[in-house]
Amino acid sequence: MSDIILPTKESYGKDPLALPGTDILKDAPSLNDSYDFVKIKKKLAKKLDAKRYEHSMGVAYTAAALAMAHGGDMIKAYTAGVLHDCAKCLEDKERDELCKKYNVELTKTEIEHPYLIHAKLGAVLAKEKYGVDDAEIASAIRYHTTGRPDMTLLEKIIFSADFIEPGRKPLLCLPLIRSIIFTDLDRAVYLILKQTLIHLEHKGQTIDENSQFACDFYRRYAKEEDL
Repeated sequence: MSDIILPTKESYGKDPLALPGTDILKDAPSLNDSYDFVKIKKKLAKKLDAKRYEHSMGVAYTAAALAMAHGGDMIKAYTAGVLHDCAKCLEDKERDELCKKYNVELTKTEIEHPYLIHAKLGAVLAKEKYGVDDAEIASAIRYHTTGRPDMTLLEKIIFSADFIEPGRKPLLCLPLIRSIIFTDLDRAVYLILKQTLIHLEHKGQTIDENSQFACDFYRRYAKEEDL
């Protein structure tokens, strides 16, 4: 077994453990410098049941890992993951009052299927209740349930992390999706959308047009065996 040789002072400057390029990262924000996550999580825990809170943490860490793999913004991915379901467990009355207060316009499909509302409302509450004023994060929360055609990288990450996080039920499609998602995100997005449409059709539920359009769009990234 060969010995590990550490860099010398002459190699990388005054600090013998310094690595090339570390000076570039000196002013880069860390996760805890960006938002007060202790405060955000305490507030969130009061609004979600224990299972939903645990799911949200799973999505946050999965999203951060996907951002690392695909060159995305890890902090935004983690933040959007934490808050993506912030409106999920609201009582119907409170949900409807908040939609009215913040002028959240609902589609016919959302009115008929209120479980879809939490994504659109959550995008607003992330700013109004949790102090996260970021359009990219809001959009990722907004489309995490239905997806949409030609999503941004952050939107794809949150949409996918919501489906594959470790706490999800072991669907037959999950092993394949989890095995490719860190190297082929677009193909994984297609497979998630396809599975979602199959599930909704099987249950006789209405398919949101964003999901159908998204599936049609991402079909171009599928392999022959996926179709």
